[in-house]
Amino acid sequence: MKITGRILLSTVFAAAFVLSVSAQNIVFTSLDGDRIDVEAQKNKVVVMAIGATWLPLSNDQADTINKLTRKYAGRNDVVFYFIATDSESARSKNYATNEDLKKFSQRNKLNITILRDSDGQKSIKHYDIDQLPAFIILDKQGRPAGGVISGIDPLSEDDTVKLVASRVDGLI
Repeated sequence: MKITGRILLSTVFAAAFVLSVSAQNIVFTSLDGDRIDVEAQKNKVVVMAIGATWLPLSNDQADTINKLTRKYAGRNDVVFYFIATDSESARSKNYATNEDLKKFSQRNKLNITILRDSDGQKSIKHYDIDQLPAFIILDKQGRPAGGVISGIDPLSEDDTVKLVASRVDGLI
């Protein structure tokens, strides 16, 4: 009986641990050092542009973000973030300092919060992204709304704007 009780208790604790880990939201760090839980932004639609400063298509992605932020300017129920997947390790070929990220933001006239995903693994794994740059949209309960929007083509950038905007419009 004691062994069965211990096994049952161990199973309950293991299940509780797995559930608590899987239920954890995804938290990134801003360039100012603030920790931001993107999934805890209740009553807001969250648009995440996930890219990298070294990726040429992220410049096109920035143009898309700028068009979208102008479209939703003044709305308190839509928030935008750029999630930089650049490495924080100086030994990595994809290394970028916070200053590099700020320069990318200035060069592309981004007026949104830049968050770090230092190796891209948090966002890529959590949202099952297979191609960068990508957009992830969260509904007002912090859940992904629709699939990943990726495969940005600079020749059809307006299509990406329309696709993201139509998804956001359906949530606000």
